[in-house]
Amino acid sequence: MKTMNNEEKRKRTDELVSRLNEASRAYYTDGAEIITNYEYDAMYDELLALEDETGYIRDDSPSVNVGYETAAGLPKIVHESKMLSLNKTKDRDELKAWLGDQKGLLSWKLDGLTVGLTYENGRLVQGVTRGNGVEGEVITANVLVCRNVPKTIPHRGRTVLRGEAVIRYSDFEKINEAIEDADAKYKNPRNLCSGSIRQLDPKITAERNVSFYAFALIRAEGTDFRSRQDQMEWMKQQGFDEVDYVTVDAESLSAAIDRYEAAIPDFDIPSDGLVLTLDDLEYSATLGETAKYPKDSIAFKWRDQQAETVLREIEWSPSRTGLLNPVAIFDPVELEGTTVSRASVHNINIMEDLELGIGDTVQVYKANMIIPQLAGNLTRSGNMEIPASCPVCGGPTLVKDEEGTKTLHCTDPDCLAKHVKKFSHFVSRDALNIEGLSESGLLKLIGIGAIKTFPDLFRLDRHEDEIVSMEGFGKKSYDNLIESAKRASRTTPARLLYGLGVPGIGVQNSNIICRACRNNWAEIQALDEEALKDIDRVGDVMARDYAAYFADEENAAVVAELLGLLTLDESFEAAGTSLEGKTFVITGSLEHYANRKDLKAEIEAEGGKVAGSVSAKTDYLITNDPNSGTAKNRTARELGVAIITEAEIRRMLGAD
Repeated sequence: MKTMNNEEKRKRTDELVSRLNEASRAYYTDGAEIITNYEYDAMYDELLALEDETGYIRDDSPSVNVGYETAAGLPKIVHESKMLSLNKTKDRDELKAWLGDQKGLLSWKLDGLTVGLTYENGRLVQGVTRGNGVEGEVITANVLVCRNVPKTIPHRGRTVLRGEAVIRYSDFEKINEAIEDADAKYKNPRNLCSGSIRQLDPKITAERNVSFYAFALIRAEGTDFRSRQDQMEWMKQQGFDEVDYVTVDAESLSAAIDRYEAAIPDFDIPSDGLVLTLDDLEYSATLGETAKYPKDSIAFKWRDQQAETVLREIEWSPSRTGLLNPVAIFDPVELEGTTVSRASVHNINIMEDLELGIGDTVQVYKANMIIPQLAGNLTRSGNMEIPASCPVCGGPTLVKDEEGTKTLHCTDPDCLAKHVKKFSHFVSRDALNIEGLSESGLLKLIGIGAIKTFPDLFRLDRHEDEIVSMEGFGKKSYDNLIESAKRASRTTPARLLYGLGVPGIGVQNSNIICRACRNNWAEIQALDEEALKDIDRVGDVMARDYAAYFADEENAAVVAELLGLLTLDESFEAAGTSLEGKTFVITGSLEHYANRKDLKAEIEAEGGKVAGSVSAKTDYLITNDPNSGTAKNRTARELGVAIITEAEIRRMLGAD
């Protein structure tokens, strides 16, 4: 490698600072990855070496700045003490030497959003993000709705502590599915957590199951601690969930690291390494800090296991927004005990930086020992072409450059991938109920050409090899999916009618129409506008749209194909009349029913109606907590609506 002179070193330093800051802004503020984690770490290490060698350190260098710039929207506040990041190492011997003859606390380094909490007189009065380390964003209303943050604590003196807000892997997929355009905004639990905790609307934060794990006590008036372990125990007594930790010395350190490493596959909270902190608080206070790092703590980053393999294809995975995400397909390799053959490339910037080409020898690793990533490209042929047409529909594509992040999009509004919602509706619980098919799973099936119309969902066994090799699937997932589709193929007319997505036909109307036709599918499909308007709750517009749907030749062909694959249970029992003319509202948790829908179905089977809110037309409010002060209970009492328990409605239904 050519030796650089001082001018070239300064120029390279400028390039690295600019690129690293650009990547940090994209990652922390916009939730976008424009370079891989591996590239970031490599450039950061190169920057540190150049700064150490030349003494040239820019004011905006990431080596002297932490976190991200605070964004517009949330109020700002200056921290009473800096919220610094940690120095890091991947070397166990270096970690052992750093600890020396001291005792330390070794814990997970959680990968979420660092948050500071302040309590006055035992009450939570402030929550703030780390921000740039000096100034953070006030998120008090948001931390108040985090599921495990205590609103009050026993200690009455001023208390300041810090911890990590996180979203568990097990929650990530289902939460991500519920967020509009989440496939384009959130690539991992860390970004989803950051976007959730920094919401302007606390209701959104509450919906996303954010948890908080305390890791540092900054101040607790009237207390005196000699060790960090005592502080951790004290925070636990105050009601906080803490980051899991163990006490170590130089002799036990390596074995403790081994235990944490072995726990990674089953650890449900995102983590990007470990943290080692000195236990002796008096000794720690003598060490001070640098502009960026405290000297009493250090991060241990996992040394990524790498493998070389050959890039065979870039698959463009579709999303319902039209975004086409590049996925690298390569010869299978063993990493961290599993076989991997795919890795997300995230965007065109990373493809260009790595100069990817078919047949290139690429380096692959698992970020944080979990997520497959490309680390580098040894041959850099750069022969990869951006497709001019969408792999799903064949429509024209467009490269968009938004604030430096280049992405590929399908421009055809009729692209099948953009209509994934109709497939998601078709497989939903109240429709055909094909379990194990999230929206992202459906998009993958669309991407490989396995599904184009509803009937294809019952012929997935034709694509076994492709499905088994899809990211997030495997033989067991495939077998479960096929079995679920078989179960779903035995269904009822009401489920089928609702699943087709006929305009205006929800679950309730579907049941009403099918009951009116005594579950005879031929009659259900043949209903004309006049016959439909004779059915309760079916108006002119709904009748017109319904008749038009089944008159459409393409729709009729799909239904005919479906009927050849499904087994319809057209048996019919006349509805009871014991609750006819009565309107109910259900609130709160239930004991005898899995959910409110099950109770609603029983009420409707006896001729009753179930509404969503209490009004003067409501006859009964069903709740197992009739004395509570909820809005529905208050409204019911004000309007004179009868409040009954689950046991009472079961007696009315003849269940008890």
